[in-house]
Amino acid sequence: MARAVPEVALQHGDERARPMPAVGMGTAEFPVVPDRVRSAVLAAIEVGYRHFRYATEAPLGEAVAEAVRRGVVASREEVFVTTKVWCTKCHPDLVLPSLQESLRNLQMEYVDLYLVHMPISLKPEASGFPLKKEDVVPFDFEGVWRAMEECHRLGLAKAIGVSNFTTKHLDKLLAEMSPVWRQRTVREYCATKGIHVTAYSPLGGQNWGGHGNDVMGSPVLAEIAEARGKSIAQVSLRWIYEQGVTPIAKSYNKERLKQNLEIFDWELTEEDHLKISQIHRRRFHLQNCFLRMVSSHQLIFRTLKLWRSRW
Repeated sequence: MARAVPEVALQHGDERARPMPAVGMGTAEFPVVPDRVRSAVLAAIEVGYRHFRYATEAPLGEAVAEAVRRGVVASREEVFVTTKVWCTKCHPDLVLPSLQESLRNLQMEYVDLYLVHMPISLKPEASGFPLKKEDVVPFDFEGVWRAMEECHRLGLAKAIGVSNFTTKHLDKLLAEMSPVWRQRTVREYCATKGIHVTAYSPLGGQNWGGHGNDVMGSPVLAEIAEARGKSIAQVSLRWIYEQGVTPIAKSYNKERLKQNLEIFDWELTEEDHLKISQIHRRRFHLQNCFLRMVSSHQLIFRTLKLWRSRW
């Protein structure tokens, strides 16, 4: 029997929108293996997941359609799907066409949440990693957001939002989060604005850089997990949930998918929270995403420097 997951109402004033399930599954994979993604999403739906964040749109859409055909869910409306507009499409005239392309890939009539991927605009013809300085163009905050609102008005996106924005960028108009990168300032700011935060890389991200995983390898989290009879992943996800944030965790293992949902019938203690608050903060950088595509650390550094200069 699928596990019931709490839901969060999004503060956007649209009665058409489905509440966001409090835990989601990420589907990013490089290189993409469609059958693997499709099978993993279908397994996740079977154990109770109803919230998915894209990266591999076509197999995600196929898995949802298959789940409906099998009767695992009654309809597409039972599933919460998020997609994003990439930097090359972050132009007022390209935001809507980008969403329409995503919907064709997903074979859906709408997405539940449509996000601006990050506060950077690239030339539409730009491609590959790392991002090149000469491809960066001024980000039209007002124009891009107006286009996002048009997507919402047309009913193609039930809710809209942003990703990887700082408070500085939010003021002009969320963010990686884990026990080792706690994002307190962004969370407090968003709370004052009625913005609900979701956390990517809540388990530390993939070890593409070969430097280990600061969440899964944390002795503090391991100590708490052992004392509570839980896994380190469950402790991390529970901590995020207790901050009022929705974690988006990726796993293609059905047993771990089930475990990641088993976080709602227990609580961390005040002592647990104190220990976690004292963990040395360290962020999972996007450079990890580039390491498999680019061999030069110098190029990676330039990419990160370029992105941070926009923050």
